[in-house]
Amino acid sequence: MPPGNSPALQRVYPGVESAGVEAMSTQMASAEMVQRVWARDAGMWTSDAAMQQAIRERLGWLDLPAMMPAHAASIRAFAESVRRDGLTHALLIGMGGSSLFPEVCRGIFGTAPGWLDLTVLDTTDPSAILAATSQLPLAKTLVIVSSKSGTTIEVRALCDYLIAQARAAAPSQPGRRFVAITDEGTPLETYARAQAFRQVFSHGPATGRDVGGRFSALTWFGLVPAALIGMDLDRLLARAQAMSQACGPAIEVPANPAASLGAWLAAGSAVGRGKLMIMTSARLAPLGAWIEQLVAESTGKDGQGLLPVVGESAGDAASTMSGSLVAEWQCVGEMDGALGRRVDALVQTDQPVARFAWRDRYDLGGDVVRWAMATSLAAALMQLNPFDEPNVQESKTRTSLVLDAYVARRAWPAEPPVVEGTGEAWGGTDAPGASLEEGLRRLLSRLAPDSYVAVLSFLPRTGDVDAAVATFRRRVAAAGRVTTTLGIGPRYLHAAGQLHKGGPRDAAFIVLTAEDPRDAPIPGWPYSFSVLKRAQAYGDAQALMARGRRVVWAHLGQNPAARLDALSASLGAATS
Repeated sequence: MPPGNSPALQRVYPGVESAGVEAMSTQMASAEMVQRVWARDAGMWTSDAAMQQAIRERLGWLDLPAMMPAHAASIRAFAESVRRDGLTHALLIGMGGSSLFPEVCRGIFGTAPGWLDLTVLDTTDPSAILAATSQLPLAKTLVIVSSKSGTTIEVRALCDYLIAQARAAAPSQPGRRFVAITDEGTPLETYARAQAFRQVFSHGPATGRDVGGRFSALTWFGLVPAALIGMDLDRLLARAQAMSQACGPAIEVPANPAASLGAWLAAGSAVGRGKLMIMTSARLAPLGAWIEQLVAESTGKDGQGLLPVVGESAGDAASTMSGSLVAEWQCVGEMDGALGRRVDALVQTDQPVARFAWRDRYDLGGDVVRWAMATSLAAALMQLNPFDEPNVQESKTRTSLVLDAYVARRAWPAEPPVVEGTGEAWGGTDAPGASLEEGLRRLLSRLAPDSYVAVLSFLPRTGDVDAAVATFRRRVAAAGRVTTTLGIGPRYLHAAGQLHKGGPRDAAFIVLTAEDPRDAPIPGWPYSFSVLKRAQAYGDAQALMARGRRVVWAHLGQNPAARLDALSASLGAATS
């Protein structure tokens, strides 16, 4: 192993769950789970033959640390060519696994001098779309269209929108500033070649085709954007390879970083510690979104699930921590002393804690490997298949039905949406039976201490609205004395959305919508971005209620920030 590339320091403190962690470690060792992962033994996750075959086709992430260094030079050459041609910015459109790791890289590393300033656009919100496209110098911007399946509705819509703008500016060569990242044989690959995109990165057998989206950080999806912002791919992949070796089949469970972490995660889940509180220094804060998708989408099914909690201001409350695991990330040389002392205190009270000390930011590469392996092992101990997402399609199907109805009648369903199931819903201040304030208080009064509330915001992405949403989340946490999460629609549908519908039932959801101040048409489509976004909110709310989840639907009208501030004030008054 090259000097300086040893795995980042990991310390796992079982705390009060020491017996459970030891039992899980023993089970993992006796079943030879680490060895079976490396042997691609899909039988450790399921006994169903068809599902086993599907799993084998999604284990290519095991090869990436050894495979991708051979491609680093060509990726770097592409990035250099883009820079030589005078492009200064990059706009990546993608969802979930196609966009989260590039966003993490941009947030943690920034942009190196002389390289491209990357913006990630993973939304159907017209305010965010118009803001991004108006602020970028589009003539000097490389557009990266990322979709594994090549059929993701948000990516298709954004691509058509941006291609139309490019065609208006350069009718003969609309695709010259576009790049596609996808799998071989997808509709996106066909489209990109027909439009003469500058380059198409298509995943084949030797470059990660058999890798699921949330495990794809070290494929073209993550490495091409990383090179464009000036990251050292050799260094990133060296850290990944070092961690891969440290988690290898010959390394016993106690000394194996991924195995010991997986046992800790599974032991917590087994006794009801189903929340993973993510605490990071400010520099490493963007990592939380990637961990959230990986863990939530991999484990949130069959009524089980580990819920990653990012940005929870009430995370140190005893009522919250009693049902939680805590994971802390710090970077040597950029330590947050206050955070360190806070976690020290948790360790002293026997709270189960995992601590990760990065030597520098390139240990991100190692954590990609560590957490992919640990999550897969934890899922095996939980008797779950971490490589599927069985409930994600439910929201997509219902969204399509809502869109079809809207196109036919130019009208939305009655609010609140009425579907089968036992979920409850309130619409707005005029909803029959209860005001929105009453509905929220009723919802929060029914929550058990170990449940959680997910605030699902499809509101316009403006500064005042984002601030109002953050305040509202804090007031909900205080009023309900529960953990809260925040999902920004529609991006959360490709992350924690699976856990919301497939995970533990004792959860509640507050869906926030409003009238968009601006809209943007989707060229060639029968509806606009605002309509698509509202339909996605309806579709997910309906899917949640069909699953018997408790839902409050809050449509906040023309001034969502003011209306939300009023709701926050009413919650605060109710608890004072």
